[in-house]
Amino acid sequence: MEVLVVDDEVISRRTIENVLLEGGYDVVTAANGREALDLMQQRQIRLVIVDWEMPVMDGIEFCKCVRSGDSPHYVYIVMVTSRSHSSDPISGLAGGADDFVTKPFNPLELLMRVHTGQRVIAMESREMMIFALAKLAESRDPETGAHLERVRNYCRILALHLQRQVKFQEQVDDNFVRLLFETSPLHDIGKVAIPDQVLLKPNRLTADEFETMKTHTIRGAETIDSLIHQFPNASFLEMTRDIILSHHEKFDGSGYPQGLAGEQIPLCGRIVAVADVYDALTSKRVYKDAFSHARAKSIIVEGSGKHFDPSVVEAFLDNEDAFHQIRDRYHDHDIETTVLNHSQPSPLTFISSMVGQEV
Repeated sequence: MEVLVVDDEVISRRTIENVLLEGGYDVVTAANGREALDLMQQRQIRLVIVDWEMPVMDGIEFCKCVRSGDSPHYVYIVMVTSRSHSSDPISGLAGGADDFVTKPFNPLELLMRVHTGQRVIAMESREMMIFALAKLAESRDPETGAHLERVRNYCRILALHLQRQVKFQEQVDDNFVRLLFETSPLHDIGKVAIPDQVLLKPNRLTADEFETMKTHTIRGAETIDSLIHQFPNASFLEMTRDIILSHHEKFDGSGYPQGLAGEQIPLCGRIVAVADVYDALTSKRVYKDAFSHARAKSIIVEGSGKHFDPSVVEAFLDNEDAFHQIRDRYHDHDIETTVLNHSQPSPLTFISSMVGQEV
């Protein structure tokens, strides 16, 4: 991330710059508020460290100009000053600063303040991006309903369960759980690239149409890859890409688009696979009625080690009540749950035979 340092004192400016460079940040500098505003017109500055007392334009006036501007992005401002009166932080924050550091400052404290600003900016950026993309996907899919809300909550339940398992403790931390919850609604974003005659077809797809439908994983991943190229530090985009590309892979290697198997499949994709299939099975679609929980459960259990990661299936079985609660909370009004009769195919045959249908 690029940080703008604004200070009229050369030594102070260079000191802050060196602290930030050692902390892994890119730095640009300005000698006063007016010069800083000019720089911000030329560059995408999201985080500023500004001195209070400067000629031409001081820190308070700079903050007010930034806050009154028309930038589409929030700019996080840390004000640095040698003032020590108890009312000074209040005046600085009232002027538009987000944080306040008193000179002489502790380098580690300054870095901590900058890290905090970076987290705030990252949260704003990814929430806006996720919301926009999810709404785009939802606008193309007439059967979405509460699907996205249910899937993200199913994913969180499964991830929290895995977090308590020794096998996954190093991989599944609080950040993993949070990112999975935020990004899983984008698993089918690639469907925006599928032609209407395929995506909106009310009947079963042909084999050729299904091949077209399957490309939504690749098309979606390509879209996110282009964003990763522009925003390489946005870790949430990497998880988004992995989910999109891998949530139709199968544990035995028979899935698509890459035919990955076992732990070659990103864990986030293995989790979304169970959540997505469970929700599809228990939801009414144009080509089928909703299955009962018991029927959906039997399909997922039979798919353990074949379609699904056994560890994720175990997490599902240990949290059935929570799945029921989510299903009740975010229900589609037109669901008609039915139990299949004995003349219908076995669970795995049923999934495989849905040629051209997204489960």
